[in-house]
Amino acid sequence: MKKTGIFVLLIMAGIVIFAVYFFALPAKPETVNISYVDAPFNLQIMVMREGGILEDAFAPLGITVEWHRINTGTEQTQAMAAGSLDIASVINSTSVILANAAGNPVQIAALVSRPRQTFALMVGPNGPRSIRELQGKTIAGPKGSVLHQMVIAALAREGMNASDVSLIHMELPEARNALLANRVDGALQAASLIIRNEEAGMRTLFTADGYLTPLLFTAVRPEFAKSRPELLRIYLDVQAEIYTWITANTAEAVAIGSRVLQISPEEGMILFRWSGIAEVMEEDDITALAADADFLYRQNMIEQKTDPRQFILPSAYGR
Repeated sequence: MKKTGIFVLLIMAGIVIFAVYFFALPAKPETVNISYVDAPFNLQIMVMREGGILEDAFAPLGITVEWHRINTGTEQTQAMAAGSLDIASVINSTSVILANAAGNPVQIAALVSRPRQTFALMVGPNGPRSIRELQGKTIAGPKGSVLHQMVIAALAREGMNASDVSLIHMELPEARNALLANRVDGALQAASLIIRNEEAGMRTLFTADGYLTPLLFTAVRPEFAKSRPELLRIYLDVQAEIYTWITANTAEAVAIGSRVLQISPEEGMILFRWSGIAEVMEEDDITALAADADFLYRQNMIEQKTDPRQFILPSAYGR
């Protein structure tokens, strides 16, 4: 893919950043390990990778970027605990809370989005018509995720418990296939899969809107943030520049994301509007995150109360 003007500007930004940090750098790692998460519609990551922008920003330092396609937040936190992942490009709030509560420190470095419409529980054309009708049903989807929390929150609103349904752990494409094959009664889905399912006659029973405020973050392994803050800063600065470019060149950016996900530009624009792209955490986000932690504690998904403020870095507030 040819680099547009913004890509050239971002490369120059990387060079400037390099000049600022060069003399303060300790021994350089050869590789920075970053997760690649394009779903639900993480446009900034797709633009970043397709343009080779991050590679260009790190190249003057002699550092390579290794992308790791990791589809769930749980797997990302496990990889950070193992030291094989430095930066989680996009990870959901539930996974971050669960990891920290379990003694696996993960720090929030930046807000990515507030995708209220992007997450849904979908059912077949003859499936449950209400949340109450989920009683005794089988749902497929990723455990320990914001989608998992969404289901529990919806059940709780109706006076039901998590034990009132059977949740089978599956990644989103597998859950979709199980729903289409009538092997489960419902599937947790996101973004383009929602559109595909509706085209196939499936129905959206409910979305996260009204039940919780989904928050997606860029997170970092604490040891990496402490020992190489200048490299984390480069990543965050590049991401911020891409946000600015997306805002000014939305159609071109959406075309890139649509090409990556092999969907139409029209569908891509729908997903972009759903994505709730954002950059800086606000007080409402902190309140929502604290409410999520309290909810997970009351639902016995975590064993001890957790204060999310303890694992939010100043960079998440735009500082």
